[in-house]
Amino acid sequence: MYNISDVKYRIIRLEEDTDIKPFDCGDNELNDFLYNDAKQYHKSLLAVTYLLENDADTIGYYSLLNDKMEKNEESKSIWNRLSRKVAFNKRRKTYPAVKIGRLAVSEKYRGLKFGSAIIDYVIGSYTDKNQVAGCRFITVDAYSKAVSFYEKNDFICLTNKDINEDTRTMFFDLMTI
Repeated sequence: MYNISDVKYRIIRLEEDTDIKPFDCGDNELNDFLYNDAKQYHKSLLAVTYLLENDADTIGYYSLLNDKMEKNEESKSIWNRLSRKVAFNKRRKTYPAVKIGRLAVSEKYRGLKFGSAIIDYVIGSYTDKNQVAGCRFITVDAYSKAVSFYEKNDFICLTNKDINEDTRTMFFDLMTI
């Protein structure tokens, strides 16, 4: 059990037989993913979803999937800065990453730092010495309204080319921990 602002919660992996407690984050697309798609993504080996829940509610959730950071013209300056810090950098055109595919917190629990707790939990999962596979970055295609949240959690926009798009590609370098 974890505790934030006197709210006790647990983190569980969503399985095909998991009952999802009430949840509404105020975004129909994110609500729909949790109730209608997350179990199918799990079954199809596309993403794994984790729930933050207490006895009454689903407080929040996040989905993870494999990804990669890839060198491209739009991100050339950031790529060059990152590559200087990586062993064997001349041979790498991609780096292993995990993507936060979805992240949402119930409106009922908004403002209590559950979103940042999720980010901290994901980072901790990939900086653990017992991780199963190598992973250098955490990536996200952040909704434009969520960019400031990710920036507060030390994510960086990969490029300015997507500044006027609905989503922005952002990353967190696990070596900064």
